[in-house]
Amino acid sequence: MMSTVLRNVKTTCEMIKIEHTLFALPFAFLGAFLAARGLPRLDQLLWITVAMVGARSAAMAFNRLVDEPYDAANPRTANRALPARLVSRSFVAGFTVAAATLLFLAAAMLNPLALWLSPIALGSVLFYSYTKRFTSFSHIVLGWCLAIAPAGAWVAIRGTLDDTAVLLALCVLLWTAGFDILYACQDYDFDRQHPTLHSIPKWLGIARAMQVARGLHAAMFAALVGLVWMTGLGWLALVGVLATGGLLIHQHRLVSPSDLSRLDAAFFTTNAFVSVILFLTLGADVAFLSR
Repeated sequence: MMSTVLRNVKTTCEMIKIEHTLFALPFAFLGAFLAARGLPRLDQLLWITVAMVGARSAAMAFNRLVDEPYDAANPRTANRALPARLVSRSFVAGFTVAAATLLFLAAAMLNPLALWLSPIALGSVLFYSYTKRFTSFSHIVLGWCLAIAPAGAWVAIRGTLDDTAVLLALCVLLWTAGFDILYACQDYDFDRQHPTLHSIPKWLGIARAMQVARGLHAAMFAALVGLVWMTGLGWLALVGVLATGGLLIHQHRLVSPSDLSRLDAAFFTTNAFVSVILFLTLGADVAFLSR
């Protein structure tokens, strides 16, 4: 029985791509470093990590449950664990509850405000799964969900929010919405065949959707510059912002309306580098250079 449970856990983690927590976790750490104006306590970083893993795992497992009928009909996603019957719906539902419990436990270990806000965070990430049914702006909602990571980490350290936390969260929202629009381009034909699904590419077409994504990423770059100015960070932070700008330009050059073959490289590889580079440069600047 234990081997079956472990196999199902492994299958579920592969299905939700748990390794993609890397997209948001560095921003959560960056929020913690900026809030602490240096190095946060190790126990705070531990519980922030647990909260992040719990929230994202609950969100993704719930998303797979809600989207199973569409995943089964879409050739790109038909081999996912649920439509392929590699794991049961009841197990994934239990996994979702367990992951949500991890989020609440971690929030309780951080401070009262973090615990009080945790249901809002969980509700947001679960609600996202339904937004594509009624609005083309689900990409913005996803951006909001990932923006909770640095804002939540700020609350975890300071027990409050301020303008700096909001601006950092805005950077993450703009970044996420931009790359999610690019990612949605690969489902353009499928979405057009299903009136109940909505997206920016379906609404505007792939070419205009890519223009919107570029605009969002340009706004993210401007917000990053503003963040460095607001926090008084120095040259290392500016290097990180400039490197991020270069990566965003590279991301958009990898794809075009007529060629989405390199979308995986644009989505996964480039975005992982963005979050890690910003954490390493801005985090090191605030921890060691600008204190």
